Amino acid sequence: MKKIVTKQHTTITRWPILDQSDEDAVLDVLRGGNITTAKIIQDLEGGYKNYIGRNYAVAHNNGTAGLMAAFYSLGLQPGDEILVPTATFWASVLPMIWLGLVPVFCESEPETLGIDPNDMLQKIGPRTKAVVVVHLWGLPCKMQEIKSVAEQHNLKIIEDASHAHGASWNGIACGALGDVSVISLQGDKLAPAGEGGMFLTDNYDLYEKAISLGDITRIIELETAQRRFAATSFGIKTRIAPLSAAIGLNQLKKLKENNQQRKRNHLYLSEKLEALGFDCFIPTNNIQRVYFEFIIRYRETEPDGLLEKLQSLGCRVSRPRYPLLHEQPFFTEGKYKEIGRYPEGCGEIERVINSNFSKTALENQRLIKLPNFCGKDNGILDQYAEAFEAAIK
Repeated sequence: MKKIVTKQHTTITRWPILDQSDEDAVLDVLRGGNITTAKIIQDLEGGYKNYIGRNYAVAHNNGTAGLMAAFYSLGLQPGDEILVPTATFWASVLPMIWLGLVPVFCESEPETLGIDPNDMLQKIGPRTKAVVVVHLWGLPCKMQEIKSVAEQHNLKIIEDASHAHGASWNGIACGALGDVSVISLQGDKLAPAGEGGMFLTDNYDLYEKAISLGDITRIIELETAQRRFAATSFGIKTRIAPLSAAIGLNQLKKLKENNQQRKRNHLYLSEKLEALGFDCFIPTNNIQRVYFEFIIRYRETEPDGLLEKLQSLGCRVSRPRYPLLHEQPFFTEGKYKEIGRYPEGCGEIERVINSNFSKTALENQRLIKLPNFCGKDNGILDQYAEAFEAAIK
């Protein structure tokens, strides 16, 4: 088939968008001479506290470390179970295993692609203590239902908002919806720092545990007996580097503008694709989504070879990049047992791993990932619309 998408992708898909202001922010730190514990780290934390609307923030060297701090801060015990989606990035789940916590996989629901509250109810047992909520691709989860289940069963909510910088539910920012929340600042995220992660909470006890785990230089500043560990910490250091913090803070300042440009592009193309029979996950009134990635699906049975036809027409499309976790060798070959060192009686994880998660698997096979259209070029968006129309004929 003759290519329809002939325009260069470079201008509209380049990410991250770094400019002179990012270079100046880094140079300011270098010229200051402190490239280990510079004040820019606290400035970044303050920026996120104000932007998200939380009382406490701790910057980490990546989102994975932030999630480890989140699991640790809740004071859970080895063998305790945490409900998690199987359709997510590995870092939303695997850090808990180093603490002896048991992930209990759940289905995702098709409206938001987040964890299914109904399946959560089916998976709750006497050891269940928390749930991990991931706003996948920038789509806020069904928080009303999730919060209801969590309140009924006394579950803590660990929110992974790594895809959702700037998204909100009922006027509450993603990143402020969990007992503890984490946002990744890795290079492809909506407010990148190169590498980085932000731990957020309104609870001082959780905050001091995150500090104790990851930043030995700040333990002495704590207001409780936790200060007695200032000489040793707990054997882990996950403080963000000031140079990354400088980029992260500058990118946070540009987040609103960058999100608006992505939204304009995605809504422009979504209107055309919706008319062709595609579901582009346009949210309802109380939800403000962001476009970390452009994920769509065909409403009816997908035509045979649709992905291949689109690719032959010049579209850069694929299936979403996250395989279902319960199917991965880390779990199917038992590696999790070696790392988790679980106490006797933790059989739930094996039962859940052997489930088929047919609903989630089916939905994943229907999803189509488009490029992230970050810049300005309606011409290439029109070519994509034309190619999609040709592919479904």
